[in-house]
Parts: sequence; C-alpha cells; structure tokens
Amino acid sequence: MEDLTSIKEDLLRDLESAKDLQALAEIKAKYLGKKGLISSLFKRIREIPPEERKSFGQKVNSLKEEAEKLIRERERSIKEQQLQEKLKSEWEDLSLPYDRSLGHLHPITQTLRRIIEIFRSMGFQVEEGPEIELEDYNFDKLNVPKDHPARDMQDTFYVNREGYLLRTHTSPVQIRTLLKGELPVYMVAPGKVYRRDDDPTHSPMFHQVEGLAVDREISFRHMKFVIESFLKEFFEKDLPVRLRSSYFPFTEPSAEVDIGCVICGGKGCRVCKDTGWLEVMGCGMVHPKVLENCGIDSELYQGFAFGMGVERLAMLLYRIDNIKLFYENNLRFLEQF
Repeated sequence: MEDLTSIKEDLLRDLESAKDLQALAEIKAKYLGKKGLISSLFKRIREIPPEERKSFGQKVNSLKEEAEKLIRERERSIKEQQLQEKLKSEWEDLSLPYDRSLGHLHPITQTLRRIIEIFRSMGFQVEEGPEIELEDYNFDKLNVPKDHPARDMQDTFYVNREGYLLRTHTSPVQIRTLLKGELPVYMVAPGKVYRRDDDPTHSPMFHQVEGLAVDREISFRHMKFVIESFLKEFFEKDLPVRLRSSYFPFTEPSAEVDIGCVICGGKGCRVCKDTGWLEVMGCGMVHPKVLENCGIDSELYQGFAFGMGVERLAMLLYRIDNIKLFYENNLRFLEQF
C-alpha cells in the first residue's frame, strides 16, 4: 500500500513538471506502459496473501484510472497553453499601419499583356474560346487533312473518342469568330495551348497569341506591315524582319517570320546558330477553304492570319535560355521581373 501512495505522489510531481506533449508521453509510458510502474503492480498480486488480493487489486485499478484521468487533464492543459502561445505569437493588429512588399505579375502575364496592348492599339479585338475544343474546330474547319501528323496522339492530347481534345493552338477561336458571320474581322486570340512536347525550349502547356484579319481587298503586304510594326514595337528596336516561304494547311501562301538576332545584333551567336536570324512566328493568307468552311465568300473576302508563342517572345525579350524557368516558381528568378 505504501508503494501505491509513493507512485501516486511521484506521478503528480512528474505531471506538474511536464511542459510539452513529448514529456507527457514519456510519463505515460513510465506509469501506464507495458513495463510501467502501475502495470507492474498487477504482476505483484500473486505475491499478496490471498485474503488481501481483492482489496489490493481494486486499489491498483483505482490508481490506474486516476492516473489516466490526470494524464488526460494535463494533456488538455498543455494543448490549451500551446494554442494560446501560438495565437499570441501570430496575432497581429490589423488596424496598425504596416509595410509589406507587394507581389507582381508573372513575366508571361507581362509579356501577354504587352502583346495584346500593341494589337489593340492597331484596332484588333481580343477574342477567347474554350481550352477543351472540338476536333472539328481545331483541325477540320482549318483545312488540316485527316492524315496530317499534327492529329497523331504523339502531338495532341485527346480527351475522349467523341472528338474532344485539348486545343493545340488558338486557331479554333478564329473559326468560332468567323462562324458568327460578323464581317469584317480584326481579332487576336490569346490563351493556353497543349502539345506533347517537353524540352528546354518547349513545354506541354504554353501560351499563344494568334491574329486574324478578314475584310475586302486585304493583301499580303497588309499582313507584312502589321507584323513588322508589331515586332518593332514589342522589342522597341528597328529590327530587320524577313519572311521565308513555308507551309500551313490553313494559309496559302504561308511564311515563317524571322527577326535579326536580338542577342548578337545579327553578327551570329549560339542562340541564332550563327545565322544572325531568329524565327518568331508563322503567318500567311487565310486559305479560301477555311473561309468557305465558315460560310464566307472567298471571292469577296480575303484575310491573313499569324501566330506566335508567348514564351518564345518572352525568352527573347528577357534573354532566358530555358522555358522551364517560367514554371518552377523560383522566387529569385521571378523577382527579377
């Protein structure tokens, strides 16, 4: 019986000295664990005279229950104390003036807004469309043949077998705009696009801005003037611009647009592969079949279209050599913008 009294007194002292949950866990193991002081008392019942065993067992059970209760109460007390300390340390008086550094727009967003603002100043409207698109709008109405490599699973993310996919360009927005039948059209379509491509200069998700102008008596020289004006305004330089013959299913004739290398000034470097030129976008006169697919008389109306990768232009503008830097959320990188 003296052992019971001594154990209880020791338990009370230990609980009073426990300052955190780790110390409390050690105390619980010391008294109530399999080899704990109270647990070991049950093993000593066989040593007690038979006539005293019942009384002794009852007192040990009572001590065990009281110990469990005291430990629970101390646990609640410690948790409440920790909560109050946390609230006190995190408390802020919102009525006081404070100075906090503000966030800023991501470099891709900055570049995207820069592009849109330039085209708006030229009279182009901004149009948007869904990122989950119909194959009909993404390929068919754009005169992309059924056997064109761009339709392969290696290039396109298909959502299901019912003709839905993640758009591979923002050209479907052009189709949706033309199908409204409201002419003339002068528009740009900014947004995210998706392709199965992943390396230092490509990302499975990236941003595009595509432009479209459809009106009477539009010619190739109009397109060339718009593109040259945009590039010189975007890079804030009187850059040399050239158009090289190319092929796109939805334009004819088609061209790739190059600018004088903004890194070396056209002298030749690693970035431009010693050519002095950098490819920045594709363009061309809208194919008559595309106009006819949208119910527009190609004898009365002509148009030109162009498309550019926002990340590509941002990399050239800020001289960044790895597209993945835009998406790694590295603050040391982002704070430079």
